Amino acid sequence: MKILKFGGTSVGSPERMKKLLDIIRPAEEKQIVVLSAVAGTTNTLVEISQAFIAGDKRKAEALIKGLRAKYDEFVDELFLSAEGKENGRELISYHFDFIQSFANELFTPIEEKIILAQGELLSTTLYHFYLTEIGVRSKLLPALDFMKIDEDNEPVIPYISDHLEVILGGLTDHNLFITQGYICRNAFGEIDNLRRGGSDYTASLIGAAIHAKEVQVWTDIDGMHNNDPRIVKGTYPIAHLTFDEAAELAYFGAKILHPQSVFPAQKYNIPVRLLNTMEPKAPGTLISKDGAIKGEVRSIAAKDGITAIRIHSSRMLLAFGFLRKVFEVFERYKTPIDMITTSEVAVSLTVDDTRFLSDIERELKDFGSVEIDVNQTIVCVVGDFSINTHGYASRVLDAVKHIPIRMISYGGSDFNISLLIDAENKVEVLRSLHNRLF
Repeated sequence: MKILKFGGTSVGSPERMKKLLDIIRPAEEKQIVVLSAVAGTTNTLVEISQAFIAGDKRKAEALIKGLRAKYDEFVDELFLSAEGKENGRELISYHFDFIQSFANELFTPIEEKIILAQGELLSTTLYHFYLTEIGVRSKLLPALDFMKIDEDNEPVIPYISDHLEVILGGLTDHNLFITQGYICRNAFGEIDNLRRGGSDYTASLIGAAIHAKEVQVWTDIDGMHNNDPRIVKGTYPIAHLTFDEAAELAYFGAKILHPQSVFPAQKYNIPVRLLNTMEPKAPGTLISKDGAIKGEVRSIAAKDGITAIRIHSSRMLLAFGFLRKVFEVFERYKTPIDMITTSEVAVSLTVDDTRFLSDIERELKDFGSVEIDVNQTIVCVVGDFSINTHGYASRVLDAVKHIPIRMISYGGSDFNISLLIDAENKVEVLRSLHNRLF
């Protein structure tokens, strides 16, 4: 069985939604299709939730009305028959009346998660209704029946596998299954999500849970490029990456793939293929356990919105336990660290989650002086940098010798060299590295 995930732009219009069938071809083999919300929907649902939180019911109602009008138009274009249009309108009414009902309730993060789930519930049901109208047999698999995360927001793969096995076991006469990306239930049974871009993660988790033949991630880009094509001219898609290389690129800024989606597929050795909905015949990028090219730079990615923190303390000199105490501060606030470098009396690190930055800074001052730099960018150069290769670090640094470097991370992985720079230098760094390395 294959898992096919389609992002918001791939279902962003009735025309695009209809064309998915050219890719899916359900008669050929069993497939689970994972759909994101229609492009723009989740952003509007976030705005609606924020309006409810602020108590601005008038703004929320205006946003709901505007989004509903778009879906009414979507339904009129998607369905051909009167019955199909009526089914679509009833679905729209149900979901938007449900969203509107939260105007009269105490609005908490729990209700926000419920509202954010409506986008995927809409897109999958609309597509199922469309397939039914044109005579293509499909089955809706509600993700809330099998997709679960634990108290640490980590997916529970045994739970997902067991529940999918039972569900699919009773549907052996079906070839095509439609399910929602992004949404799930948490450890308390409440509606939750896998965070933005989580539909990729859903597809990978399902692939791992059922030991799928392949996971395909369909977007509007023809694979993972060797640099950011929005900034750098002359980029090209990479034909083949290893799981480790893809994980580094996804985490450090390659937007085509959710950062966590590589790991379930890697653990169970499920190939992942990145493909372009607009150009279905393009080869895209294959991610698997093989594919590494020894002694070669594969790609460059950049991650924005980084904050650098430097703790300087003479108490660190020849002391054991100092770093543990520092890390425990971040653990208490559940704030991941991206990069880290150390010297005898200082440690510098970076984070991209600044929700608890003031609390973290206050606690870190117990250990020494603290400096914080905002508006930073991590540039990650990915390739084969194992201990037997040489010369690549000097090439990277030579390419950016005219740019101030805040931090350098090298040697923590065989696959990347990371540089921390001011965000204003990002474009220059990406272009300089591209010209020097490719």
